Amino acid sequence: MIPLIALAGALIAGGLLLASLGLVKRPVTPRPRRRPQRRGIPFGTRTRALVLVGLAVGVLVAILTGWVIAVLVAPVAIAGLPALLSAPPAQKELKRLDAMQEWVRSVAGVLTAGVGLEQALTTSLRSTPEPIRPEVSRLVGRLRARWDTQSALRRFADDLDDPTGDLIASNLLLGAKHRGAGLANVLGALAESVAEDVKARQEIEADRAKPRGNARLITLISVVVMGMLALSGNYIQPYGTPLGQMLLVVLLSAYAGTLLWLKAMSRSKPLPRFIGAELAEANR
Repeated sequence: MIPLIALAGALIAGGLLLASLGLVKRPVTPRPRRRPQRRGIPFGTRTRALVLVGLAVGVLVAILTGWVIAVLVAPVAIAGLPALLSAPPAQKELKRLDAMQEWVRSVAGVLTAGVGLEQALTTSLRSTPEPIRPEVSRLVGRLRARWDTQSALRRFADDLDDPTGDLIASNLLLGAKHRGAGLANVLGALAESVAEDVKARQEIEADRAKPRGNARLITLISVVVMGMLALSGNYIQPYGTPLGQMLLVVLLSAYAGTLLWLKAMSRSKPLPRFIGAELAEANR
């Protein structure tokens, strides 16, 4: 009966805390749109499902064993460990950068045939890599809708929402303004620069992947060993007491903190953007 009362009290306290957090008003500060960069644990549909599964497992364990702490530990472990041990979205960013340099190289190749900038941008849509095809499609659609070229390129920079995209858009803006014959050479050199940046960042991500792999291996070994010890004797029996459960929370929190620290170290700080229609409106 005591474990059930404690469990009910924990659930009521958690519900009141979540309700109070939901009622707190938070000021909304407008800022330039940027691709959402996930930090910490992403709380999406899959994560919510894992939390519900973990909560059900925790409640079941608490009822069967009297370990009330399982109501808290199980959801955090089931939903949090995959997110903490997963690789950051750097590979997706690298694919986008590589797609940008391929597209810029394609535009430069079309420009060497002597066509205008707008026609070159429209023609490049057929060979645009998939990671940036939606953004290039919107650019071509605006040009076909008789948008001003410079306005369309600024919106294109907002769609890419990336410092490298700003660099590409700025060179295209200069080409649209001055209509010089050297734009193809400038874009070719820019594509080479972006390709070198992608190569350097791939090497950095390969080095960062090593400690993440070690952390996954250590976590797997720890879970297997603790499971075997729990089934083979009285090794974890002291943690069944209230003091033992409090100590277990401290130890697990310290381990989760090291995983958070590892994930924070493997995350690069995004560079600021410098052009774009939305950025101009935000700076007014």
